[in-house]
Amino acid sequence: MLSNLFVCLLFLPCVNSLHFFDQQNFEHRKNVLFIVVDDLRPTLGCYGNPVVITPNIDQLASKSIKFERTYVQQAVCGPSRTSFLTSRRPDTTRLYNFGSYWRKAAGNFTTLPQYFKDNGYFTVSVGKVFHPGRASGFTDDYPYSWSIPPYHPPTEKYKMAKVCPGADGKLHMNIVCPVDVNSQPEHSLPDIQSTEYAVRFLKERALNKSKQPFFLAVGYHKPHIPLKYPKSYLDLYPFPEIKLPKDHNYPPGFPAVAWNPLLDLQRREDVAKLNVSFPFGPLPDHFQKLIIQSYYAATSYTDGQIGQLLTSLDKNGFADNTIISIIGDHGWVLGEHQAWSKFSNFEEAVRVPFIMHIPGLTSKPFAPGFNFPFQDSFKFFNKSQTLKNSLNIKSNKLKKFSSVDAILRGNEYSTNESEDALNAVSHRQIEREFAGPFIKNTQFVSNVFVELVDLFPTYAELVGLPLPELCPRNSSLIKVCTEGVSLVKVIKETLKSPNLPNSVGRHWKKATFSQYPRPSDFPQMDSLLPHLKHIKIMGYSMRTNDFRYTEWVGFNHTSFTPVWEDLHATELYSFDSSDYNRAIDPKYASLVRELSKKLHAGWRAALPQNIY
Repeated sequence: MLSNLFVCLLFLPCVNSLHFFDQQNFEHRKNVLFIVVDDLRPTLGCYGNPVVITPNIDQLASKSIKFERTYVQQAVCGPSRTSFLTSRRPDTTRLYNFGSYWRKAAGNFTTLPQYFKDNGYFTVSVGKVFHPGRASGFTDDYPYSWSIPPYHPPTEKYKMAKVCPGADGKLHMNIVCPVDVNSQPEHSLPDIQSTEYAVRFLKERALNKSKQPFFLAVGYHKPHIPLKYPKSYLDLYPFPEIKLPKDHNYPPGFPAVAWNPLLDLQRREDVAKLNVSFPFGPLPDHFQKLIIQSYYAATSYTDGQIGQLLTSLDKNGFADNTIISIIGDHGWVLGEHQAWSKFSNFEEAVRVPFIMHIPGLTSKPFAPGFNFPFQDSFKFFNKSQTLKNSLNIKSNKLKKFSSVDAILRGNEYSTNESEDALNAVSHRQIEREFAGPFIKNTQFVSNVFVELVDLFPTYAELVGLPLPELCPRNSSLIKVCTEGVSLVKVIKETLKSPNLPNSVGRHWKKATFSQYPRPSDFPQMDSLLPHLKHIKIMGYSMRTNDFRYTEWVGFNHTSFTPVWEDLHATELYSFDSSDYNRAIDPKYASLVRELSKKLHAGWRAALPQNIY
């Protein structure tokens, strides 16, 4: 039985070999460290952001393959996590909010960790992996998916508590919430406790010298709101340097049905007292910058937790035999298009980071303790400030740099061009002079389209487990199958041609697919998470190389199918020009018809040929 066979990927001296996944040569199966970060968009150094300080994630990326175009199937926690952990899309899991458990509502589907558990792995859940509550059977899918009861940090229960210090000397329940950790309940925060638990697990595993491979899933909460994090991280992002996104206005021609109102934010006291108009806002510019500042700070805080986890994995001797991945469960709109949060089909809501480290393949392992040394964000920040001061570049002298024009064209985060050019120049010199070679220097990069439903088959093939078959159109009675594809072929090609990321996977997926439900054409109080029986409209969205195309159509909530003839609104956006809805422009009618046919054909028609 495979459950008693411990095998792992064969280390070959040349990663260009096409046989390093040959199951016949496995002797030991690799461990898995699966890191999920709540609400994490690709606002990371390794994804080209010139502001956010994430040296530990960047270090991992320098030894990994980074997927540039990874998309979720629905931009909200429960449906997305259920989707990628079962490798099935929302219309199959029948979960569009937090109100049902797929095993009862859709089918007894085997999950990614369950598949590993059933094949001999010791599976452990730490923090937020499945969405807790009804969406995972009130048990985080234990005992199906996990060998021991999932761990939830005790301080999770203070998520909505009044613990945020205000200028009035009182405690509040705010969205912007930098805190003194020692003054918090239990003198800790959830993500700190999750890291401590995972570190203890790794230490005990090393001491026991167990030969059973493990699947360790660690879910971090931040930068999910409320943005509660150690206040020292605020120092990394001086407020005068915080910029609004360039496209921070309501997009011309944007349909009301597609809009996600600010309800999730307005539950917090600091937002509520702004008396922002429903449903479109906008938030005051000053407060927008406060949220952006704290999102960045919370991201750096989580980077520090991930750094401690990776260092522990390394020091305990597991770095040379553990596949590591980091994903976001969905993105987060950070003021673009006048919008905030998730709950939509915006590009910023559905695109996520995905980094995968395969020891011996994406990098050569070193001795324990030398693979993932902890990187201190504050040391990086202090060095960056020193270098900026030493450069002493004035904005009106930036034209002397021959690369400034290129910087301005490529910097999607710019609002004040001269200051952003200064930041970009400074960051490049910091990397070269201070931060070491790993910052923003990803070992391998893939530009193919990836969907999070691809994770399950990819991990299975990487460790030598039988590859799940493609799900039929009605898979409710099939326990193990996938609505994604394994990325192993792409990984092989990328390792063979690391300098040609755009040439790899030319015949891969043609598009990615996401969706979001709405109860009505105009935003109302339940627009973010409508109950199943109230879902009247579904926004089906397709991302191609050049466009995002979306149709908001009638939805049958008993058959879980679209009613394409009942068209409420259409969206078409190009990624090479301004942010406006081209679907309302008659000159794009032919393109709309072409994309509409592809959207209706669905994800199966966009799969790579001859993959199954």
